[in-house]
Amino acid sequence: MNTPSLPVFADVLAAAARIAPHAHVTPALRSRSLDALAGCTLHFKGEHLQRTGAFKFRGACNAVWSLGDADAARGVVTHSSGNHGAALALAARSRGIACHVVVPEGAVAAKLAAIAAYGAVLHRCAPTLAAREAMCAEVQARTGATLVHPYADPRVIAGQGTAALELLHQAGPLDVLVVPVGGGGLAAGTALALDGVAPHTRLVLAEPAGADDTLRSLREGRRVDDLVPDTLCDGLRGLLGLPNFAILAAHGGDGRAPPVDAVAVADDNAVAAMRRLLVHAKQLVEPSSAIALAAVLADPARFAGRRVGVLLSGGNVDPDRLPWHS
Repeated sequence: MNTPSLPVFADVLAAAARIAPHAHVTPALRSRSLDALAGCTLHFKGEHLQRTGAFKFRGACNAVWSLGDADAARGVVTHSSGNHGAALALAARSRGIACHVVVPEGAVAAKLAAIAAYGAVLHRCAPTLAAREAMCAEVQARTGATLVHPYADPRVIAGQGTAALELLHQAGPLDVLVVPVGGGGLAAGTALALDGVAPHTRLVLAEPAGADDTLRSLREGRRVDDLVPDTLCDGLRGLLGLPNFAILAAHGGDGRAPPVDAVAVADDNAVAAMRRLLVHAKQLVEPSSAIALAAVLADPARFAGRRVGVLLSGGNVDPDRLPWHS
């Protein structure tokens, strides 16, 4: 099987044009209170206000609308129990094609209901990555559907990079851009966007301390794949993908841009940042999203006096299970 080539900045530009009729241009948000607390000028990218409530719609939409007509007619398939599944289902619906989502037993019922509501066919499997991949392969063989991986697909990576392009257009030059990282689709796409339009902006990745494989991978110069994630940030439990690591490791390698930094953040700090965003900016986001602000607040000296972009990646929060209530 041929390995897909890594996406480049031109793919991010193409994705921006491709998804423009379908995706929201999300707002850039400001909060003087949070600026004062952080000691820097913060520019928040409100991807929690994107369609399906997360940045994931960008990559899914780009993947779906990249397909030729013959492939599109056979539909798409992925494995996901959350935001990517919902995003792919809505993107497929926008093109009028079938979407199959493999979901693990025990997944949150509300999230599965959201995926189904966007029109996807759910296929249940055991709660392991091997079971997910096996079920995806079975659905592919039976339907001819195209696999759209949640974060390692080049089309998904390129689509996710469009959020950073928008923020830079809205906010102007940034000294630093902080984004959450799990599987690395958003992180890698952001690196490509910065390569193309803002090579002097430093990319900082925020990840849970209990799922710090990206931090370890960048430090060791190899992809760490033997970590078992332990974090309440459910959107960041995926291990960094192979193409995602390759893109992040290469970022800054030509001397044009500073290398990528990664910051490990305690879950308690992510929850505290989530609450601060609600209180001071009136924005309700997931802990997996608030972790980007938490990374800034945890190390104020790193960001002091700078123009800092913070990408708020998603807002699909269960109002009955807010994490500061027992």
